[in-house]
Amino acid sequence: MIVDGSKVKSKSFARLLLLLVLVIALDSRAREPQKSPPPTPVTIGKTVRARDLGIPFEGTPGKFNAITDVPGVEVGYATLISGDGKLEVGKGPVRTGVTAILPRGRASLNDPVYGGFFSLNGNGEMTGTAWVEESGFLEGPIIITNTHSVGVARDAVIAWRIRQGPADKTGYWWSLPLVAETWDGWLNDINGFHVKPDDVWHALDTADSGALKEGSVGGGTGMICYEFKGGNGTASRKIDIRASKNASPQNFIVGVFLQANFGRRPQLTIAGVPVGKEIPGEVYKEESGSCIAVVATDAPLLPNQLKRLARRVSLGLARTGTISGNGSGDLFIAFSTANPNVVNPDQVTHNVQTIPNDLMDPLFAGVVQATEEAVVNALIDNHSMTGRDIHRVDALPHDRLREIMKRVR
Repeated sequence: MIVDGSKVKSKSFARLLLLLVLVIALDSRAREPQKSPPPTPVTIGKTVRARDLGIPFEGTPGKFNAITDVPGVEVGYATLISGDGKLEVGKGPVRTGVTAILPRGRASLNDPVYGGFFSLNGNGEMTGTAWVEESGFLEGPIIITNTHSVGVARDAVIAWRIRQGPADKTGYWWSLPLVAETWDGWLNDINGFHVKPDDVWHALDTADSGALKEGSVGGGTGMICYEFKGGNGTASRKIDIRASKNASPQNFIVGVFLQANFGRRPQLTIAGVPVGKEIPGEVYKEESGSCIAVVATDAPLLPNQLKRLARRVSLGLARTGTISGNGSGDLFIAFSTANPNVVNPDQVTHNVQTIPNDLMDPLFAGVVQATEEAVVNALIDNHSMTGRDIHRVDALPHDRLREIMKRVR
């Protein structure tokens, strides 16, 4: 029997190469748990945001045009997508997730920020706001998820906080976490309780600064906005404040992050154009969604002033067409990363900075502008999705939007 040596070498090399590929694959899986991919093919190329389509917005955005333009703010996601077809409660399909926002990054646990809360329409939940209202401080991270996962997310934040370090100066790991929700039951097996503590911890542990993913990620995965595919959106504005006309300006940033899950199709307005009326369609018979918005700034503001900032989210949402219907839980939280360490009880008094109310108009304008753009970003940086019982929600079509904007404007 004659054996070709070159063939033997070739087979040996092929086996070695296959073994190497398997080792690399197993190692990568061990490092990062893999989530199931979307059940329908999705082509995701270059990120496209509202400004990329030439939509005109007022104001000047920060570097990332995101809430993370405010120094110290970090955002993390856990996205849960699995299954297809008929709903089987407890099995899926799953289209949900968790978003975590840390006002000062990891330092948020030990250095609370001044905060203010506002409810435009209260058909929703944002835990921990009673203490924000009472104390004026936001302590720890902000979590956003689906309506029926608020409890597990709240408990997971407390457990995460205990793991992060020692108790506070009173000797307790005392915590009233801020967890907010919007309803994703049209696409998601919301009664299957698929969000677990590990998912909340993943969102917290991976939170980072810089550019953010938008649309169908994190808590926004299964959300619907103006009966198009909705979800997460963010934007920011550079703010200049002058004490007088000839004085040099002081520079600040205001950023908005929202989970957009509201509105009927005919209401949708983009840069003053009635886009929703130009693209007819219907997902459900009446509005059943909500909007959670988080406003961050490095401008030194007191809690009552931050409540005033949170109120201005309402005007930004109104620019996009919503009426904040009876079924909508529109809840907003604003915080300032200025004035560090003012909660520290090691001294009797603290010196804090603030901006006079008479000089706050540029901040109000920034919140309104960034909110409007964040909603549109949530719609544009997105893709169509099919969920439970083959329920499908289409993404806002870019080409059709361009044509409408060009024709109407």
